[in-house]
Amino acid sequence: MKTFGKAGVVSALVLAASAVMAGPGHGSNPVGEAGKVAQATRTVEIDMTDNMRFTPAEISVRQGETVRFVVKNSGAVKHELVLGTPEELKEHYAMMMKMPGMEHADDNMVSVAPGETGEVVWRFTSSGKVDFACLQPGHYDAGMKGLVNVALKTGVSKNDGHGSHKH
Repeated sequence: MKTFGKAGVVSALVLAASAVMAGPGHGSNPVGEAGKVAQATRTVEIDMTDNMRFTPAEISVRQGETVRFVVKNSGAVKHELVLGTPEELKEHYAMMMKMPGMEHADDNMVSVAPGETGEVVWRFTSSGKVDFACLQPGHYDAGMKGLVNVALKTGVSKNDGHGSHKH
């Protein structure tokens, strides 16, 4: 039987933690991908408050659209906006409950101190529903959630237009 030294065990734990953190929700996934400010077709302002609500809590976009979310924290405690699938958000929230002081910065999220403003630029690559939530301990359970409705881009074929046509 092969044994691993301390360095091997630590490396394995770091890799496992990295896989959890970089798993679904990071990079290309059903909710979309990081966008570039220069490609944003519009800006949506979202307010976060200590009554554990986002305003607006429902937003409509089109598939392929890049949106710049300007997220303001009007409350007295830290809030965040995290885009993801319901499963990703619940998994991330469980981790936040275990490690409340955990700091993280990914393209699909922004943490905002009281009275401050942050932003997320996101390109919605698939039609359907994309959830967002505040994953600070207690906030998700209190109902601090929202939804982005992504309308199917008109004129998109099953191959998303990247098929047999010539350039």
